[in-house]
Formats: sequence, C-alpha cells, structure tokens
Amino acid sequence: MTATLLLPRWLLTLKAGEPVQTGQAVLLEGERIAAVGAAADLMAQHPNATRVELPEHVLMPGLINSHTHSAMSLLRGVADDLGLMDWLNNHIWPLEKQWVSHEWTRLGSLFSAAEALRGGVTTLNDMYFFPEAMAEAALQAGIRAAVSINVIDFPTGYASGPDDYIAKGVAAYEKYKGERLLQFTSSPHAPYTVSDETFVKLRQLSERHDMVMHCHIHETMDEVNGGVQQHGVRPLARLEKLGLMNERMIAVHMVHLTDDEIAMLAKNKVHIAHNASSNLKLASGIARVADLDAAGVNVALGTDGAASNNRQDMFEEIRQAALLAKGSSGQPTVLNARRALEMATIGGAKALGREADLGSIEVGKLADVIAVDLSAPECRPVYHPDAQLVYVAAREHVSDVWVQGERVLKQRQLTRFNLSQVLAEVEETVAKMKAGQGA
Repeated sequence: MTATLLLPRWLLTLKAGEPVQTGQAVLLEGERIAAVGAAADLMAQHPNATRVELPEHVLMPGLINSHTHSAMSLLRGVADDLGLMDWLNNHIWPLEKQWVSHEWTRLGSLFSAAEALRGGVTTLNDMYFFPEAMAEAALQAGIRAAVSINVIDFPTGYASGPDDYIAKGVAAYEKYKGERLLQFTSSPHAPYTVSDETFVKLRQLSERHDMVMHCHIHETMDEVNGGVQQHGVRPLARLEKLGLMNERMIAVHMVHLTDDEIAMLAKNKVHIAHNASSNLKLASGIARVADLDAAGVNVALGTDGAASNNRQDMFEEIRQAALLAKGSSGQPTVLNARRALEMATIGGAKALGREADLGSIEVGKLADVIAVDLSAPECRPVYHPDAQLVYVAAREHVSDVWVQGERVLKQRQLTRFNLSQVLAEVEETVAKMKAGQGA
C-alpha cells in the first residue's frame, strides 16, 4: 500500500478541542489517514514513505461545499444584478430549457470541479439535473460529490414530471451506488416548485435508500409570504407537517426565520447550508447564523451556483459567514475563526451524514486534506494560522489537495485532467450559447 508522509509547518486537524500544532506530520496509507503524530517519530517509523515537504503551509481538512449547482458554471455572469424570481423565471430557466443536456451538464460540472479543487474543496453537495453527468465529472476529476436526485414539479429538457425525475435519478443511483467518491441525495428543488405529494415521495425515497435530503427553503420573504398565501402556513411549518424537518434534511439558505423556527430546527436536528454571498447578491437577506449557532443548529457553508454567486470560492464564504454574523448581530466575538472553519469542514460532513469519515484530520478518516501556503507577503506575518485562513488567505493560496489519499492538485496543477482542454470546450459551448441568444 502506498504511504505518503505530509510534513507541514502547521497542522490544523479541526478535531474537537485540538489547537493548531507545529512539528507534526500526517501519514496517508491508501485512502485513509493512518497516523498523526510527531514528525520526527513518523519519519523514523516510515522511512520508505513518500515525503511531501510543506514548509510554510497549513495542512487542514478539505473544505466541504454544502450547496452548489456545478453545471451552472457555464452560466456564470449570464444574468447579474437581479432578484431571485426575475433571475429564475426570465433568464435561468429559459436558458436551461434551451441548452441543458447530459453533455452540457458533464462539461459544466467538470469545469466547476476544477474551480473547486483549486480552491481547496474536496467534497461538493450538488443539486442539478442529469445526475449521471455530474457523477461522470466527479469521477473524472477525482473530487468527492453528493449527487442529487433533483425534482421539480414542471417539465424540463431533462424530465417530463416528478415521477420521471425520480425514476431517472434512481437509475443513476443504482448505476453509481458502489462508487467510493459518490453519494446520492433526495433533492426537491423548493417549496414553491414542489407539491406535497412529491415531497412525500422524496421523503420516502430518502428513507428507503438512507439518503440525505437537500432543498432550498426560506430563501426570500416572497417565498415565505407566497407559502402562507397558498398553504396557510409558512413553508417550514408545511414541511415539518410532511415529516421532512429532521436530521436527514439539509435546508439551504434559511434566511428568514423566527425564534420558534430556530428552536424547531435545533430540536429536530435539521442542518443548514448557509450561502452568504449568493444571499447578498440576490438581496435575499442575511441569515441568522449567530442565533442558529447559539441554538445548537449545525450550520454548514456553501457557495450556491456560479450563476448566482458568481465565485465558487469557499474561502470567500468562510470569511463572509464570519463577518456577516458579527456585523448583523453587533457582537464581534460570535462565529470566531475556528467556528467558521468548522462550518466549512466538520459542519458539512455532519450535514451529509459523513462525520465519521470526513471533516477533520483523524486516524481512520478518509484522506481528504489540503495544504494552504502562507509564504506570500500578503499572508505574513502569521500570529494565528487558523485566523489567517479566515481573514487573510484566499483560494489562490491552496497549493495541494488530496482526495481519498490521491494528490489531485499538485503545486496548483490538476493531476487528473487537462484544464486547458476543458476551458477550450467551455469557450466553444458558450460561443454557441451566445449565438443562440443572438448575443
């Protein structure tokens, strides 16, 4: 079995209660972390291991992007400075109806995987159509992915209706369920696009196959008010009555919450995927992350898709989450650097039901780790490496990434596929789309 010894200046395991350490090393064997300990001891015990010197780097767990729409990298910048429903109804959905296909989704997902890996992301929780295409892209890139069985109540170029979406998603699940890098989620789009009957079918699907659920909820006040008008209750109350608000649910956005709703979320152990930049850009609002965290709700972080953010940049989301929680609460001590980093790692792992395998550097866990180079002048001096990762470092400082023990980014270069070739394919596809729009 191949053994690799990682020798960083700083080790941030994000194991509960464990501070940043120096003089430590991490041994990878196969797909898992085999040892964590004093560098001198591990070098003596494993003289034949391949050594990777990381002299000015922080070694930390890979980031987990808890909500994204990978294929939508092909729509980055297509419709900016708009509200959510205008953006969806008048721009995104018409374009998707015209262009989205298996190949389009595969290409966009592969392009996003490159952006993710180069930004220190080792796991994507995706939501989009054509799950087989997303699975193909993730396996090619060597990135870990939660692939969605995505369902919406109206027809698209992918499926004719709810039962068709579910049937095609289950077929993809059956095809790929043995792949170590993949898991599948039961993913209703949102309360305003999915009926009670469909929600129940997807809840039953998640229970039958032990899947996490993944849904946009309470993203805007218009959504909340519309839910009250249509159903007589706020969307969260409707979904709770349908049996969806439990430890299986990753509720995305969750911007507009009452105190009672936060208490319910904590009681029911619902997970939140906080998408700070997308919420700001679409003027959806600022989520009550400090209050959620104080109530004991597990909050994970996500980027949303490249058409609404537009950066699939988890370092940006970590910083935004910390700053927004402080600014909106008036408390500079809330969501400190350590908590923000935990949300982007172990918080995401818990949301996906993978905390036994992912989210921290511990013996026996999967070897999903990243190295962040703090040698650049803009990253110096370094007093507190964990705070430096949140308030100073950027995705451009990620030098190396290992997923399941494989080095998929080596000194800023992707090792699994040719990025220049993928970029050329993207430009060709976008050129066709622009011509089709008459742009």
